[in-house]
Amino acid sequence: MTRSRLTERVVTIVERIAAVMLGLVTILVFVSAIGRYLFASPVPDAFDLSRLSLAIAIMWGFASLGFRGSHIKVDILAEMLGPRARRVLDLLAWLGLLLFTLLLVWKLGGRVLSQMPGGETTMDLRLPQWPFLAFVVAGLVMAVVTTLIRLWLVLRWGEGLEPYETLADDEAHGAAHE
Repeated sequence: MTRSRLTERVVTIVERIAAVMLGLVTILVFVSAIGRYLFASPVPDAFDLSRLSLAIAIMWGFASLGFRGSHIKVDILAEMLGPRARRVLDLLAWLGLLLFTLLLVWKLGGRVLSQMPGGETTMDLRLPQWPFLAFVVAGLVMAVVTTLIRLWLVLRWGEGLEPYETLADDEAHGAAHE
């Protein structure tokens, strides 16, 4: 087995953080809408808190993508290549994702550092925004870590996306392909 239990645990924690944040956004928007329409009193800062929490959910979900690779892809070219060329293509794809993620960490990290002394706050409750953005950057840092893990698996074991996206796996789980 090429993946360790520690790796699987880390990725599971990352996925759970993304799921919890997405659940919190859903609850916040629902409660605020009910409050607004039934009681003319929405949750204070619902808009700011929901958008900041959604950003956290997206970036921690992006960290899961860095390992799982379950993003939208077109693999017509990859299917025409042999195993060695496919491995090189996988390596280039993961390196591209790593570069993109590092650039996001750099730019959003700079934004957090500039907001800390600036004191930008939410509208109603005057909560500082930088802790939310710092959690977004933490998700991106985890995306770098998960992408590096996947790169290692591609380099060391030749593991691409196949363990997660094969037709046989879908059929074994009862998915119909028509």
